[in-house]
Amino acid sequence: MNLLTRVSLSRISVLWALALMVCCHPAAFADRPNVILIVADDQGYGDMGCHGHPLLSTPNLDRLRAEGVRLEDFHVDPVCTPTRAALMTGRYCTRVGAWTVTEGRQLLSPSETTMAEVFAASGYRTAMFGKWHLGDAWPFAPHSRGFQEVVCHRAGGVDEIGNPFGNDYFDDIYFRNGAAEQFPGYCTDVWFREATRFIRSNNGASEATPFFIYLPTNAMHSPHTVAERYSMPFLAQGLPEKYAKFLGQIINFDENLGRLLSELEDLGIDQNTLVVFMGDNGSAFANVGTGGRGNDAGMRGKKGSVYDGGHRVACFARWPAGFPAGHEVQELTSHRDWLPTLIELCELEAPEGVRFDGQSLVPLLKNTETAWPSRTMVVERQADQIRPGTLAGKTKPVTPFAVLTERWRLVNGELYEITTDPQQLHNRADEFPDIVEELYASYRAHFEDVMSHRGIPVAFPIGIEAADPVLLTVRDWHPTQGRVIWRQDQLFDDELFINGWWAIDVERAGSYRIRLSRFPADALHPVNAQSARLKIGDVELDCPVAATDEVVEFNVALAAGTTKLQTWFHDRESQNSRGAYFVTIEAANQE
Repeated sequence: MNLLTRVSLSRISVLWALALMVCCHPAAFADRPNVILIVADDQGYGDMGCHGHPLLSTPNLDRLRAEGVRLEDFHVDPVCTPTRAALMTGRYCTRVGAWTVTEGRQLLSPSETTMAEVFAASGYRTAMFGKWHLGDAWPFAPHSRGFQEVVCHRAGGVDEIGNPFGNDYFDDIYFRNGAAEQFPGYCTDVWFREATRFIRSNNGASEATPFFIYLPTNAMHSPHTVAERYSMPFLAQGLPEKYAKFLGQIINFDENLGRLLSELEDLGIDQNTLVVFMGDNGSAFANVGTGGRGNDAGMRGKKGSVYDGGHRVACFARWPAGFPAGHEVQELTSHRDWLPTLIELCELEAPEGVRFDGQSLVPLLKNTETAWPSRTMVVERQADQIRPGTLAGKTKPVTPFAVLTERWRLVNGELYEITTDPQQLHNRADEFPDIVEELYASYRAHFEDVMSHRGIPVAFPIGIEAADPVLLTVRDWHPTQGRVIWRQDQLFDDELFINGWWAIDVERAGSYRIRLSRFPADALHPVNAQSARLKIGDVELDCPVAATDEVVEFNVALAAGTTKLQTWFHDRESQNSRGAYFVTIEAANQE
């Protein structure tokens, strides 16, 4: 049985060929709007002045809200990767292979068409600056997915495993189109500065083409680092340090947003530039600080929750030439709606054979819709081992889920009438068992649909020149012992014994060099093991490890096909073992 997803190289080649053909005729697209899609990390609905935060002044977010259309019942996924996967494809994250933040389930299937590929194939210049979190190796990295210019960090945060050692939000090493480069300044400043540079270069071209910029910042994600001048005013009010820095990150973001909006005006392109702002999940903080001076905006839950506070976020869309300013949309909408919406707005060529889970919001955004159809949506918090949620009542379900309509929320078996109970305090499941049964039946049908792939993992392609060598990290494995780690300092924990396997797809049979290490190439230390073991499919190899060895190398003959790779370092001081946290696979020769 074919265990793993294979890469569709022909689809990628066709998309890029079409993009190059269309780009030869930029004049045909000159009247189409530019698009800037901004995604803030961990900033909830209430984390801004215009939504009632008692301590925050966010004049530029407030302005964007006032001058644009605001989606008031807009929903995403409860955490980072799932939201980004669904946003980029217009499809449920569980359908496209990327439904959690680690465990090999943060890889967007190569068979999916991304928003950037759609824009590029329709003549737009495309760029991305910030946080991707959908895979770092080819063909998952953003410069492999339709973005013609990229500056990004790796993994889920600038300081996490997979990034250069020493990244701390200031003067870090990021990756321009896959190549490491040092960037001066604070991370959010860098992303906006690079976006501005890209806009200027496009506007100064002899034949300017419309552009699409994806600007997903890593702020306001932990570790909540920001210059003191942003956090000190909040520390002076007695707020906890982490929360003060979180609020400081928002102030810095708002300043950058203001500079970007001014730049569009100075260049004379603000009227025909669509600027979309949204959060990627609920707030990392809600009702915290001295006297509970956070702002949950009257919602239950925060980041990670399937109550509304975990997935209902702010979404503003300003397009002076196309949208009525100050218009408010109360209908149920989601991040999956943006790709079909932009295809209609920008007259893009829709990808052939793709079934979107979202629908175009153009009638709502332009305020021309008189009868919007009722909708039912699903929110889940899946892990590596996928399974449907259950009607758990007062017990915690294995897989938290929610079913959303404009009137109801079914949350793990609890039923809330959201129109009269936005805080989700009064469970009405006993009063309306028929509604519970109806919504749960729709959830089960949804689960069977989006999980029709049976949870087949997305695999790393091996033996392709564009992907050689391939680096696998502990973040990417499917755990078999303990948990996945993501912080750099966890690599040094000698008491931590964890393991897992990677899904790989050997594209060409041949000889491969496989190097195992406990630490990354830019911070190598001895692995502190007495022996190492490697298992790929039916191949198993062992070798002794010297006390000073930092890397252990195996030479392996591999057959083509999909399989699993797992490693073991047997500890010197105990009988325990851990997996190699870093594995590099390089082709020696192929058949």
